[in-house]
Amino acid sequence: MVLVIGTGGAGLRAAIELAEAGIDVLAVGKRPKEDAHTALAAGGINAALATMDPEDSWQQHAADTLKESYLLADPRTAQIVTQGAARGIDDLERYGMAFAREEDGRVSQRFFGAHKFRRTAFAGDYTGLEIQRTLIRRADQLNIPVLDGVYITRLLVHEGAVFGAYGFDLTDGTRYLIHADAVILAAGGHTRIWRRTSSRRDENIGDSFRLAVEAGARLRDPELVQFHPSGIIEPENAAGTLVSEAARGEGGILRNARGERFMARYDPARMELSTRDRVALASYTEIKEGRGTPKGGVWLDVSHLPRQTIMSRLPRVYQTLLDLQMLDITREPIEIAPTAHYSMGGVWVRPEDHSTDVRGLYAIGEASSGLHGANRLGGNSLIELLVFGRITGQAAAAYSQSLTAQLRSASAIAHARAEIDDLLAADGPENVRALQRAIRNTMTEHAGVVRDEEGLRTGLAELSVIEKRMEDVGVHPDIAGYQDLAHAFDLMSAALAARATLEAALERRETRGCHNRSDYPDMDPALQVNLVWSPTGITHESIPAIPVEISSLMEEVSTDGKLAE
Repeated sequence: MVLVIGTGGAGLRAAIELAEAGIDVLAVGKRPKEDAHTALAAGGINAALATMDPEDSWQQHAADTLKESYLLADPRTAQIVTQGAARGIDDLERYGMAFAREEDGRVSQRFFGAHKFRRTAFAGDYTGLEIQRTLIRRADQLNIPVLDGVYITRLLVHEGAVFGAYGFDLTDGTRYLIHADAVILAAGGHTRIWRRTSSRRDENIGDSFRLAVEAGARLRDPELVQFHPSGIIEPENAAGTLVSEAARGEGGILRNARGERFMARYDPARMELSTRDRVALASYTEIKEGRGTPKGGVWLDVSHLPRQTIMSRLPRVYQTLLDLQMLDITREPIEIAPTAHYSMGGVWVRPEDHSTDVRGLYAIGEASSGLHGANRLGGNSLIELLVFGRITGQAAAAYSQSLTAQLRSASAIAHARAEIDDLLAADGPENVRALQRAIRNTMTEHAGVVRDEEGLRTGLAELSVIEKRMEDVGVHPDIAGYQDLAHAFDLMSAALAARATLEAALERRETRGCHNRSDYPDMDPALQVNLVWSPTGITHESIPAIPVEISSLMEEVSTDGKLAE
């Protein structure tokens, strides 16, 4: 049996592959599968189908991906994803997904950011939701058991091989001991450890990172985090919720508190259609230098656009702002600020099958690393889920079938059980939620869009204090459920993810893509490496050479007139 942890797009696609291969599979998620983070993805999914631009190719898609990664992506990973992308779209169509189409029946494809050709397929502005629904439907057809509302606290490992996982039910606290030949980790990234983030409460808090590291795996490039330029500021419980970049793509204008159209200072050629990292840095600089709004943001204005354009092209943005702020964007500007959006680093995996340092343990989706480097190409994350969901499902199936016996460890199970028992008995004065907020404040202040040596060292010192306070937490489940216990594990995940991010950000003494060091403003050729983090330290890992058939196609791609990335 293979266990899949996480029921978003990556986890479900892997589970489907396993079930189609005749392997017993169980998928476990802590939130309802219909509400997985994948459902929030709006823009589209990339594949060089050449339906609109016949000259497109997987090689050009790989070249654009590697160029945009600031040469930190793994060329082998990029090749596997771009070569397998068309198959990924075919799989979705086989499962019944309805893509937007041209009048003659071709799958529609549009420009997205720094792509040379139109290669982003889509379904309105809710592509991720449609993919999630399609995968759930296919999983139901295959009778794949999916456990919602179960929180995995620890992977079970014996002599370097995984043999299952331990966890509990979020509603009634029932314990789960799950024995498995292989485990596929698909539980997202760590962007929730910043104060403003496009992730919802209690997701992307670093679960994947902690589970993997405590099992004996390592992390790669945890400091490389993509900040989306446009997250809303209010209300506080929704701070960071995205305003789609389609708002800029359709002609939205960015202004500071003085009314100046400030992108002219940072990218006069592309203005609001510049890349994510540049727009986020520009907004951050305006706010930091005192030209931001009183609430610490900038203005994004679409009110000059025809009302019909807004209603037809930006329906989700219109509805979101109306629901959350009673704001009519056809009349008023939106107050936004950069928001932590995507973990481009993640668990260290091998490019060919996404296996980790632990035998039988795999990581996919935002939990993994290798494809995005220092800046993710818009639309690449959704195709990555499908390609590696399929490949890793096959690899886990083969591994499971190769085992003649499964060695287990009574002490590993006892440790996982005792970990929960000890937390439930914890009655200290420290509040788990307050400590989570302290981590978010530290990361926002010292490891946000722009970093420097002093700030990162201050952040590490603050984190050490928080880690000490974590020894005195109180955990109090109540009649409503065991969320408080989950928050305690979330806190441990957040602390580990924060430490990895701060230490790696300190080590990367250069500015490259999303990683801006004000004290090292230039790119350092010696740091064109991946930083691999473990609790014992950081190693520099060299990146393989790019095949000439791809490198010869790498060029600066204009985003003029294209939808922003």
